[in-house]
Amino acid sequence: MFNSRIVTADVMPRGLKSSSDIIIFGANVTESAANTYTELEINLNLDPLNQEVFVVQAIDLDVSPPDAIAAVNTDVRAQLSTVTQSAFVGLANANVIGTKSMHIRSAGYVDGGVLSDQYSGDTPSAALDYVGIIATDNCFLGLAGRNNAGAKSAQVKVYGYRAKADAAIYAALVQSELLS
Repeated sequence: MFNSRIVTADVMPRGLKSSSDIIIFGANVTESAANTYTELEINLNLDPLNQEVFVVQAIDLDVSPPDAIAAVNTDVRAQLSTVTQSAFVGLANANVIGTKSMHIRSAGYVDGGVLSDQYSGDTPSAALDYVGIIATDNCFLGLAGRNNAGAKSAQVKVYGYRAKADAAIYAALVQSELLS
Protein backbone atom coordinates (compact mmCIF):
# COMPACT_ATOMS: atom_id res chain seq x y z
CA MET A 1 0.00 0.00 0.00
CA PHE A 2 1.33 3.49 -0.84
CA ASN A 3 -0.01 6.96 -0.08
CA SER A 4 1.34 10.52 -0.03
CA ARG A 5 0.55 14.14 0.80
CA ILE A 6 2.39 17.45 0.35
CA VAL A 7 3.29 20.12 2.94
CA THR A 8 5.85 22.98 2.93
CA ALA A 9 9.63 23.11 3.71
CA ASP A 10 12.86 24.96 2.92
CA VAL A 11 16.00 22.94 3.94
CA MET A 12 18.49 22.20 1.10
CA PRO A 13 21.77 20.24 0.93
CA ARG A 14 24.57 21.78 -1.11
CA GLY A 15 24.67 21.02 -4.83
CA LEU A 16 20.94 20.38 -5.15
CA LYS A 17 18.07 22.65 -6.13
CA SER A 18 14.67 21.89 -4.60
CA SER A 19 11.90 21.12 -7.09
CA SER A 20 9.07 20.52 -4.57
CA ASP A 21 7.83 21.33 -1.11
CA ILE A 22 8.01 18.60 1.53
CA ILE A 23 6.39 15.36 0.40
CA ILE A 24 5.21 12.83 2.96
CA PHE A 25 4.49 9.29 1.82
CA GLY A 26 3.70 6.11 3.64
CA ALA A 27 3.65 2.42 2.79
CA ASN A 28 3.17 -0.92 4.50
CA VAL A 29 4.26 -4.47 3.81
CA THR A 30 3.20 -7.84 5.25
CA GLU A 31 5.32 -10.98 5.13
CA SER A 32 4.27 -13.33 2.32
CA ALA A 33 4.58 -16.13 4.90
CA ALA A 34 5.69 -16.18 8.54
CA ASN A 35 9.43 -15.55 8.95
CA THR A 36 9.98 -14.85 5.24
CA TYR A 37 11.82 -11.72 4.06
CA THR A 38 9.32 -9.72 2.05
CA GLU A 39 9.93 -6.42 0.27
CA LEU A 40 7.68 -3.72 -1.18
CA GLU A 41 8.94 -1.51 -4.00
CA ILE A 42 7.88 2.12 -3.59
CA ASN A 43 7.98 4.04 -6.87
CA LEU A 44 8.94 7.70 -6.37
CA ASN A 45 8.27 8.73 -10.01
CA LEU A 46 11.52 10.70 -10.23
CA ASP A 47 12.58 12.27 -13.54
CA PRO A 48 16.02 10.86 -14.47
CA LEU A 49 16.24 13.02 -17.62
CA ASN A 50 16.25 16.10 -15.38
CA GLN A 51 18.53 14.44 -12.78
CA GLU A 52 15.81 14.48 -10.12
CA VAL A 53 16.53 12.91 -6.72
CA PHE A 54 14.53 12.51 -3.51
CA VAL A 55 16.08 14.04 -0.39
CA VAL A 56 14.95 12.11 2.71
CA GLN A 57 14.67 14.36 5.77
CA ALA A 58 13.13 11.89 8.22
CA ILE A 59 11.78 8.35 8.46
CA ASP A 60 9.28 6.82 10.86
CA LEU A 61 9.27 3.00 10.82
CA ASP A 62 6.96 0.74 12.81
CA VAL A 63 6.69 -3.05 12.99
CA SER A 64 4.10 -5.39 14.46
CA PRO A 65 5.29 -6.99 17.70
CA PRO A 66 6.93 -10.42 17.59
CA ASP A 67 5.13 -13.41 19.07
CA ALA A 68 5.79 -14.16 22.75
CA ILE A 69 6.56 -17.86 22.73
CA ALA A 70 7.93 -19.50 25.88
CA ALA A 71 11.60 -20.54 25.56
CA VAL A 72 11.90 -19.15 21.97
CA ASN A 73 13.62 -15.91 20.87
CA THR A 74 11.48 -14.06 18.30
CA ASP A 75 11.92 -10.83 16.39
CA VAL A 76 10.55 -8.59 13.65
CA ARG A 77 12.93 -6.34 11.67
CA ALA A 78 12.20 -3.76 8.96
CA GLN A 79 14.40 -1.55 6.78
CA LEU A 80 14.04 1.16 4.16
CA SER A 81 16.65 0.75 1.42
CA THR A 82 17.51 2.59 -1.78
CA VAL A 83 18.06 -0.72 -3.64
CA THR A 84 16.36 -4.10 -3.44
CA GLN A 85 17.67 -6.52 -0.81
CA SER A 86 17.27 -10.28 -0.50
CA ALA A 87 17.37 -10.26 3.31
CA PHE A 88 17.43 -7.86 6.26
CA VAL A 89 20.93 -6.32 6.05
CA GLY A 90 20.70 -3.50 8.63
CA LEU A 91 22.29 -0.08 8.95
CA ALA A 92 25.82 -1.22 8.14
CA ASN A 93 24.71 -1.47 4.50
CA ALA A 94 25.30 1.86 2.72
CA ASN A 95 21.94 1.63 0.92
CA VAL A 96 19.84 1.29 4.07
CA ILE A 97 18.39 4.60 5.25
CA GLY A 98 16.60 3.40 8.38
CA THR A 99 15.73 0.31 10.42
CA LYS A 100 13.35 -0.78 13.16
CA SER A 101 13.60 -4.01 15.20
CA MET A 102 11.57 -5.57 17.99
CA HIS A 103 12.91 -8.63 19.81
CA ILE A 104 11.53 -10.90 22.50
CA ARG A 105 14.23 -12.83 24.34
CA SER A 106 12.75 -15.85 26.08
CA ALA A 107 15.16 -18.70 25.31
CA GLY A 108 15.81 -20.47 28.62
CA TYR A 109 12.66 -18.98 30.24
CA VAL A 110 9.31 -20.65 30.85
CA ASP A 111 7.32 -17.46 30.17
CA GLY A 112 7.00 -15.17 27.13
CA GLY A 113 10.31 -13.37 27.71
CA VAL A 114 11.34 -9.71 27.61
CA LEU A 115 10.59 -7.26 24.76
CA SER A 116 13.37 -5.07 23.33
CA ASP A 117 12.75 -2.28 20.80
CA GLN A 118 15.46 -0.76 18.52
CA TYR A 119 15.10 2.02 15.98
CA SER A 120 17.79 3.62 13.84
CA GLY A 121 16.38 7.04 14.76
CA ASP A 122 16.91 6.51 18.50
CA THR A 123 19.75 9.04 18.42
CA PRO A 124 18.37 12.41 17.26
CA SER A 125 19.84 13.78 14.06
CA ALA A 126 18.84 17.39 14.69
CA ALA A 127 22.08 18.73 13.17
CA LEU A 128 21.52 16.92 9.85
CA ASP A 129 19.75 18.58 6.92
CA TYR A 130 18.82 15.16 5.55
CA VAL A 131 19.28 11.45 6.35
CA GLY A 132 19.63 10.14 2.80
CA ILE A 133 19.29 10.84 -0.90
CA ILE A 134 17.49 8.45 -3.23
CA ALA A 135 18.83 8.87 -6.76
CA THR A 136 17.01 6.07 -8.55
CA ASP A 137 13.27 5.91 -9.16
CA ASN A 138 12.36 3.76 -6.17
CA CYS A 139 13.05 2.65 -2.63
CA PHE A 140 12.26 -0.61 -0.85
CA LEU A 141 10.52 -1.39 2.44
CA GLY A 142 11.71 -4.80 3.63
CA LEU A 143 10.51 -6.92 6.53
CA ALA A 144 11.62 -10.17 8.13
CA GLY A 145 10.41 -12.03 11.21
CA ARG A 146 12.15 -14.86 13.03
CA ASN A 147 10.51 -17.74 14.92
CA ASN A 148 7.03 -16.15 14.81
CA ALA A 149 3.87 -18.24 14.47
CA GLY A 150 2.23 -15.84 11.99
CA ALA A 151 3.13 -13.30 9.31
CA LYS A 152 4.18 -9.84 10.56
CA SER A 153 3.91 -6.37 9.01
CA ALA A 154 5.79 -3.07 8.87
CA GLN A 155 4.83 0.50 8.04
CA VAL A 156 6.96 3.49 7.04
CA LYS A 157 6.35 7.20 6.72
CA VAL A 158 9.01 9.13 4.80
CA TYR A 159 9.45 12.92 4.84
CA GLY A 160 11.46 14.65 2.13
CA TYR A 161 11.40 16.58 -1.12
CA ARG A 162 12.35 16.32 -4.76
CA ALA A 163 15.49 18.11 -5.91
CA LYS A 164 17.46 18.56 -9.13
CA ALA A 165 21.16 17.70 -9.10
CA ASP A 166 23.75 18.83 -11.62
CA ALA A 167 25.02 16.11 -13.99
CA ALA A 168 28.19 15.28 -12.02
CA ILE A 169 26.42 15.02 -8.65
CA TYR A 170 23.56 13.00 -10.16
CA ALA A 171 25.96 10.54 -11.83
CA ALA A 172 27.92 10.12 -8.58
CA LEU A 173 24.74 9.54 -6.56
CA VAL A 174 23.34 6.95 -8.98
CA GLN A 175 26.67 5.13 -9.26
CA SER A 176 27.13 5.10 -5.49
CA GLU A 177 23.59 3.82 -4.94
CA LEU A 178 23.81 1.03 -7.52
CA LEU A 179 27.37 -0.12 -6.85
CA SER A 180 27.43 -0.16 -3.04
